[in-house]
Amino acid sequence: MYRLNVNATRPEFRYLYLDLNAYFASVEQQERPDLRGRPVAVVPMIADTTFVIAASYEAKRFGVSTGTRVGDAKRMCPGLVLTPARGRVYVQYHDRILEAVERILPIERVCSIDEMYFKLLGEERRPARAMELALEMKRTLRDEVGQYITASIGIGPNPFLAKVGTEMRKPDGLVMLPIDELPLALESLKLTDFPGINRRMKARLNAVGLFSARDLCRASPELLRRGFGSVVGEVWYWLLRGYDLPRKETSRKTLSHSHVMSPRFRTPEGCKQVALRLLHKAAARLRSEGLTASILEVAVSGRKGWGDRRVFDPTQDTVTLTEFFASMWKQADFESPVKASVVLSGLRSANSITPSLFDDSVARTRLSHTVDELNRRFGKHTVLLAETLSARNTAPERIAFGKTRLFDEGGDRAWVDTFRGRRPSPPSATMG
Repeated sequence: MYRLNVNATRPEFRYLYLDLNAYFASVEQQERPDLRGRPVAVVPMIADTTFVIAASYEAKRFGVSTGTRVGDAKRMCPGLVLTPARGRVYVQYHDRILEAVERILPIERVCSIDEMYFKLLGEERRPARAMELALEMKRTLRDEVGQYITASIGIGPNPFLAKVGTEMRKPDGLVMLPIDELPLALESLKLTDFPGINRRMKARLNAVGLFSARDLCRASPELLRRGFGSVVGEVWYWLLRGYDLPRKETSRKTLSHSHVMSPRFRTPEGCKQVALRLLHKAAARLRSEGLTASILEVAVSGRKGWGDRRVFDPTQDTVTLTEFFASMWKQADFESPVKASVVLSGLRSANSITPSLFDDSVARTRLSHTVDELNRRFGKHTVLLAETLSARNTAPERIAFGKTRLFDEGGDRAWVDTFRGRRPSPPSATMG
């Protein structure tokens, strides 16, 4: 049985959760007046074989959503406008939103680029005052960020239920979940309306007889544990009843990159160049986060897929990882490649690793860090492996919903700040 922390409480309204509506698509509509009122899909690239990253509400009415194949989305929604994702613009808006809402309440936690929550204290927990704060946030977003940037807000006794509240009324909703209405107030939802329940988890819950939110809310801690397959089920039992449990911090387990290739790179050699580009980007991220990896997985999706896996001593240097990649690629067997993926796992802090005194791993790691610094100072791709030259502009930085920052491989030569105008270009340099 899960043991409640002695400090766990059931306050009336303790958290306010803000979930930006159709964030990437809404930013595009704010930036481009010609997209307003039209069905919009934000995509990685203009290709029918890729998938929708975000859809505007006009597109959602036709059934288009995140993960819909672009070719299918175009058939489902006549007149759908496709626009490539612009990660840097979304991060600029994210920063502007944080700046605006933090003048109203201190942010307790930024959960992703489009979600955050706030802890209510003292008088802020009174229902009338909590609602005033939520409405003030909505006005501030509209007035200081843009009229097309809207958010659904949930107010509840714990962050989990406050987030559920944001799912109950979209777009631009405001839902308060009083403690005396829990968990009955949740019984009208679908299972997949709850954060953390996807189709696979739904199937697991169905297997133990939980088919609806009503079943979920009335299940015992033991049944929920069986359904979720871990102590998480028991935690849910208490969260659904409004208890504010201590948040457990988790550590990163994998670091991955994938890329749906343009037709130009859908050849064995082109695919190899893209996969190497992904590996080098992943290795640079390892170093930026102070991590090492001991497992490398490479996969290719296509008419005939292929994948391989290698286990080795912990490392973070690009040269060593490239050597493992080269040995794996010799066995590659695929046809008509469409997508390449690289996953690094077995992650550990670089500070916990004692390097060998009898090999060149220390020198290689220093070399990799030097390359990173040169690219940061003089621009992305100032120094790169010759074999990746033609693929250097593939797999650009992308911002996922679960993240708040782009990984920066090096400064772009010039870019436009939506809120402050054109920024000066970084100094250029010629490497001898």
